[in-house]
Order: sequence, then C-alpha cells, then structure tokens
Amino acid sequence: MRMPPLPAPSAPLTPEQLAQRAVGDRTLDVPIKPITISPYDPSWPARYLREEARIRTALGERVLAVEHVGSTAVPGLPAKDRLDIDLIVTDPADEDTYVPDLTAAGYLLRTREPYWYEHRCLWTEGHDVNLHVFGPDCDEFLRHLIFRDWLRSHPDDRDRYASRKYEAAAEHPLSASRYVNGKATVIREILKRAGLR
Repeated sequence: MRMPPLPAPSAPLTPEQLAQRAVGDRTLDVPIKPITISPYDPSWPARYLREEARIRTALGERVLAVEHVGSTAVPGLPAKDRLDIDLIVTDPADEDTYVPDLTAAGYLLRTREPYWYEHRCLWTEGHDVNLHVFGPDCDEFLRHLIFRDWLRSHPDDRDRYASRKYEAAAEHPLSASRYVNGKATVIREILKRAGLR
C-alpha cells in the first residue's frame, strides 16, 4: 500500500463551510442528540457485512473497494453507534453513476465536499451508517486503512485514542465538527507512529 502524507492540521468548520457541504434537509453541525460514545459492540462487524452486501448488490462492478473503517472497525474500541464505511468508485463527482442506485438501496446523499478529495457521504435513514465515497488512490482512504489497522494491532494507541474520544465528546457534545477536530491531534500523532510523514 502507498504511504499517504499526514493530514494537514485542521480547524473546526465555519458555519459557511458547514452550510456549503450540507445536502438535503440534514442538520448542519448540531446532532439531534448529544454525541455519545458507547463501549465496543461485538455486533458491529456483522452489521458491516450486511451493509457491504447491500452496497455491492446496489452497485455491482462499480464498487472498486469497500471497507469498514473508523472506530467500529477496531475490536475493543469504544465508538458512536454508527458505522463508517469507505466506498471507492471511479469518480465520486459523477454522482449519477452511483447515487441513484444507493438511494434506492436506502442511502441518502447528505454531504458533498468537492474541495476535499471529491468526498461524498450518504447516510442511512436512521443515520446508523456514514457511507463515505472517495476515488481511487485517495490519500484519505489510505489513511483510514492505516489508522484502523494500526489501532487493531497497537492496544496502547487504541486506548489512548479511546480516552481522547471520550474527552472530545464531553467537551463538544453538540458539535460534530468540533468533536472531530478535538481528536485530530491524537490521530496525527498515531499516524506518525504508523509511518506517515
């Protein structure tokens, strides 16, 4: 696997950026309920396999890769009870080639970020899945895999990351972007230990 660069340091999104990326009637940044971190649920891998089958059935050969990423993909790691799945397609900007079929399968386009790897994100109706769409050889997709695999084999870093997740959720229970930003420094430090520069 190609080693991508470290992600650039980031700041929480501004209200204007949040509005620009939102698709449909989704909330911009305030979760419907406070961010809650749950203990690891051993049912998460089976839930992922059901979602993967649904995605592959909907898109067939248009799926270049699909991976369970994020905290629910790491045994023993507490997480929000929401799966993160990365889907690789030929061109995420060409929404007509995949969004209608994913919509028919129960996923709704909720985020469009052409300035960030042409990222799209679709949610299930109950928002128990974030389906992230990227293109081939995307740095962010590679970082997701490296981070997941590192945490699976390095329990000290897994536990350190878990601690920071609890802290970030307590500090920013009603801001998804600030919660994500609150974990960024620890994520970068762990990615450095995993070999990113």
